[in-house]
Amino acid sequence: MSSPTLTPVVERFRERAGVSPTADAVLYSTSSAPGIPPVYASLTYRELDDWSEAIAEYLRGQGVCAGTKAIVLVTPGPELYAVLLGLLKCGAVPVVIDPGMGVRAMVRCLSAVDAEVFVGVPAAQAVRVLFRRRFRRVRVNLTVGRVRLWGGPTLASLGREPNAAGPSVQPGATRAGEVAASDTALVAFTTGSTGPAKAVEITHGNLTAMVEQIDEMRGHVPPECSLVTLPLFGLLDLFLGTRCVLPPLMPARVGSTDPAHVADAITRFGVRTLFASPAVLLPLVEHVETSDEFEHRTRRFDSVRSIYSGGAPVPLDAVPRLRAILSADAEVYVGYGATEALPMAAVESRDLTTGVVERTRNGAGVLVGYPAPRVSVRTIRIVDGAVPEWTDGLEESGIGELVVSGPNVSTHYLWPETADAAAKIRDGEVLWHRTGDLARLDTEGRIWFQGRKSQRVETEHGPMFTVQVEQMFAAVDGVARTALVGVGGPGRAVPVLCVELQSGADPEQVRAGLRARADEFEHTRQIAHFLVHPSFPVDIRHNAKIGREELATWAARQRGPAGKGDRA
Repeated sequence: MSSPTLTPVVERFRERAGVSPTADAVLYSTSSAPGIPPVYASLTYRELDDWSEAIAEYLRGQGVCAGTKAIVLVTPGPELYAVLLGLLKCGAVPVVIDPGMGVRAMVRCLSAVDAEVFVGVPAAQAVRVLFRRRFRRVRVNLTVGRVRLWGGPTLASLGREPNAAGPSVQPGATRAGEVAASDTALVAFTTGSTGPAKAVEITHGNLTAMVEQIDEMRGHVPPECSLVTLPLFGLLDLFLGTRCVLPPLMPARVGSTDPAHVADAITRFGVRTLFASPAVLLPLVEHVETSDEFEHRTRRFDSVRSIYSGGAPVPLDAVPRLRAILSADAEVYVGYGATEALPMAAVESRDLTTGVVERTRNGAGVLVGYPAPRVSVRTIRIVDGAVPEWTDGLEESGIGELVVSGPNVSTHYLWPETADAAAKIRDGEVLWHRTGDLARLDTEGRIWFQGRKSQRVETEHGPMFTVQVEQMFAAVDGVARTALVGVGGPGRAVPVLCVELQSGADPEQVRAGLRARADEFEHTRQIAHFLVHPSFPVDIRHNAKIGREELATWAARQRGPAGKGDRA
């Protein structure tokens, strides 16, 4: 049996369990129904520490040790955090993925990592059995739920108490078997929403840096109680000693989360911090604005001190509405990051001044703020091919592809083999990560996001950038949101603006408003097609990033020589 393995973040967790054993670690819903407040149960730090240690004991007994890859397909809840912590205590490498990408795509991705451990709910185990050849290296199988035909132990059968006392924690101590900062801590797949999903290696050094950066961005103020809508953020919050609240939600459909349940959790548990995509925050704002309780109170969420939004740009008109339901001293951060680099940047809502909004409406792009602590950023010329080495003339002073480096930035993809060459640039001792995002850096060093490089529209008049253009139409009456796509090949693509309407809006009046707005700017006058779409396709992780590739295919079918939505 290998020696117990503790990393800096696991040590932080165990120290918290030792100092505050009875403090709640996870508050989670055990039942929910529309219109009925959920029932919650709790798990303390000591209970979670013991439970994860029992899992680690079992895994060590099965020969699981540092570097062993373990697929984890468990729904968000206390079981997920117990399993992840148990694996990290062994030095094993959890492999996590969004199941919403579809079964075959998920199987193709997971089979590439050659995992030896599989921890999953019954539905996931059924997939493993159905595609057993893809998972032929799996030798340790653990089911979270009831076992069916596949056999093996269940998580419940391991119990929640370790047989021996866990390793004592001495801050800063070095112990035999401790993993190195450069060793892989976990593997997380990108969503594949704007390209093939990739397996990102996150090292123990990256993970430690993430925790430290988030702590620094919060001003080293303990978050006390966080509402979690993205499982990874819950893990980071546990390393920071937070009480994590998990409202009822579906990981692959966070946009369908009942805002009443989110509001109930905030007020019931005195939530201080929450991270959510616009797909969760906007319905929450609308729910509060229309509730009877809000009509009788100046503020609704007095306990909230900070909100972090990410996954997609937040509509600028939603920021003051969000602030209106918080206390005056609460902070609202619009975050920016990626699976490979989290966090990258953030901007507080008070910095989104009238002048900034006006610049965005006039084509400056979306301000995502200053780089996160110890993160360096540059922009390079827009190049679709590989850039193996940094060279003179590569840097771009205008709009270019954003590249980042820092202690939290992943330097390697596990899969596919070609991913590193496409996304990494060697610059002496520094390795830059190409984000695939287009941006401009202003004289203050702030980042102005313009859109995804792969989604730019290359017209005969030059490139058009999605987010930059879409924000220029956001203020048109009756528009819920827009999406710029191109129909045709690069260099000859015809720009098409797809539009979702606000409830009750008149399509013809909205089109007239869009045409008039397009005529105000030379850059947008070439847009000749405005197509109303019932509901944009969105990404599976945040339910907020627009699937413009799918929209482009739809637009090509809709548009004709004088197609619907053309200029008169």
